[in-house]
Amino acid sequence: MKHEAPPPIADEQRLVAAHRSARRRSLRVSTAVLATQMALLAAALGLWEYGVSSSSQAAFMFGSPSAIGGHLAQMFRDGSVWRDSYVTGLETVLGFLIGNIIGTALGLALWYSRFVSRVVQPFVIAVGSIPIIALAPIVIIWFGTGLSSKIAMSTLSVVVVALVTSYKGATGVDDDQINLMRTLGASKFQIFRKLVVPASLTDIFAGLRLTVGFALIGAIVGEFMSSSEGLGHAIFKAGSLYIIPKVFAELVATIALALVLTFIVGRVERLLTPWRRAG
Repeated sequence: MKHEAPPPIADEQRLVAAHRSARRRSLRVSTAVLATQMALLAAALGLWEYGVSSSSQAAFMFGSPSAIGGHLAQMFRDGSVWRDSYVTGLETVLGFLIGNIIGTALGLALWYSRFVSRVVQPFVIAVGSIPIIALAPIVIIWFGTGLSSKIAMSTLSVVVVALVTSYKGATGVDDDQINLMRTLGASKFQIFRKLVVPASLTDIFAGLRLTVGFALIGAIVGEFMSSSEGLGHAIFKAGSLYIIPKVFAELVATIALALVLTFIVGRVERLLTPWRRAG
């Protein structure tokens, strides 16, 4: 007696049930991870508060979570957190975009000539090895003390990293795929546009996630050197007055800004690389 194949509807129902079960498991794991993170954070803040409560010197040197929370609340009430975050965020975003556009374009362009890439490699390494803070006096002389110098600092913090990661992605393309396209009559530009650039997106977006922090560092360093507004200016001012809890409060705002920018980059990556999301 022949066994009849299960109807397609039953197979579809099993697939739907398996998908729902996988989503529930993923949700449970994510919830457990978040709960553990919150518990660790609460424990760390509790130990911090307890450690400084018995010593005025420790409270002066390290602040306390309650004092930091008070300064954060004050920053929200007077609106300074929004003004400073906007200024620093604008500098960071512009430097991030300019630096990544220039660096990515140069890195991908170097794929066209291995000879040129070998010639410029030591110069890229030399520029990338310069501490960004060492360039601050020159940048201020060139661009002044306004917004342009902070954008320039942010751009310089990003461009070399973007160049290296995009070039790494371009040169990592499988040679067999390149040779196959050549045998099919594809030109070098067609290989570049249809194979090299899409294959490099993984490395490019890895560089984008990394350079968010570098762009923010460049903007903050620029504000340290010369600024009358922004999170870097607020941190420097609070530090010069030895108001340690306010320094930490400004750092919390800086971390929040970095997390928001990183989240936006992640969303853009998901939109531009749908095949990775499907996988």
